[in-house]
Parts: sequence; C-alpha cells; structure tokens
Amino acid sequence: MENNKHRDKIKKISLIETTISSSIAYSGNFLKVTLDEVLLPNKSLGTREYILHPGASLTIPLLSDGRVVMIEQYRHAVKKVFLEFPAGKKDPGESFEKTARRELSEETGYDCARLEFLTTIHPVIGYSDEEIQIYLAEDLTKNERNLDHDEFVNIVELTLPELARRVRAGEVSDVKTQIAFFWLEKRVKGDWI
Repeated sequence: MENNKHRDKIKKISLIETTISSSIAYSGNFLKVTLDEVLLPNKSLGTREYILHPGASLTIPLLSDGRVVMIEQYRHAVKKVFLEFPAGKKDPGESFEKTARRELSEETGYDCARLEFLTTIHPVIGYSDEEIQIYLAEDLTKNERNLDHDEFVNIVELTLPELARRVRAGEVSDVKTQIAFFWLEKRVKGDWI
C-alpha cells in the first residue's frame, strides 16, 4: 500500500523534444541521415541524428498445409545469411499493402487471395523512423519469381515447430521475422483472432 502512495506522488514531466532546426547530414540512394537540433524537456539544447526510411512491409506466407514460406538472404551490414520472411521497402507513392503483395511475388513467386494486416512495428526507434507493417498472406498461388537484378534469395519452407526451434536456438535473429513469427504463432493457436 505504501508503494502505491509513493508512486502516485511522482510528478510526470513532458517528454516531448521540440525541433529547432533540421538538416540532411547524408543522402544516399536508399537512406538519408538527418541531424536535428532540439529543445529538450529541461529547456537545454541537444542534437539528434537519425535515419529517414521510406517504410517497409513484411509478409508471412502461410501455405494450406500450415508450413510457412521464408527466404534466406545475405545481409551485407552484418556479413551473414539470414532466414527471414519476405519483406521490402515501399516504393514512392506505394501503399504498405501493395508493397507486401509486390515483395511476396518478387521474392517467393507466390500471390495471395487473402492478405490480412497484423501489426505495425518500429524496429530501431533509437536511430531510425522506419515503420514496418506485417501481413499474413493466405490462399497462395505459385507463379514465377521476379527478383530485382541485384537480389539473390533462396526459398525455404518450414513447419511452425521447425521455425519455433530455429527461433529458440538463436538461428533467427532478424527482429522483424521474430516478431512476425510470434504473431503468427498466436494466430494459429487461436490466442489472437
């Protein structure tokens, strides 16, 4: 009871930082790094550097037999091949749903009759404004893949227990794929409808 009384007396402060000025510190083909001068809640000045990202979509392709379609892809920043769900960045003017359908088709060759939005994640809030929307794709039809000229991926089909084992063993460290797996697991079990 005493702890609750103490907690009630803690004064909350405004946490909002006000941008004073903003400039592009770096602009590349894909990413832009922004440098902002901000007014902190205590009225002192600070700087914030962050990456502007166009947004992305991830699709969980669920086959009728309960297996999922995944990809293996080399990620240069960490110099490693990762097991992931198909995903990719939005093109200018493209909706998240259209991105999800496009990336699913390009990377796996599957199209879907049903695409359901599951959630939005912000995977690296400390240094990027990236937003990823996660979708569940069902009623899949296999067609030809249409990879970008500089994109190389292998397709992997796994049962949920196989994927769960790989996640638990630390073999799936891509955060967007881990989060998507946990959402899928809840859905399949009927915990989240």
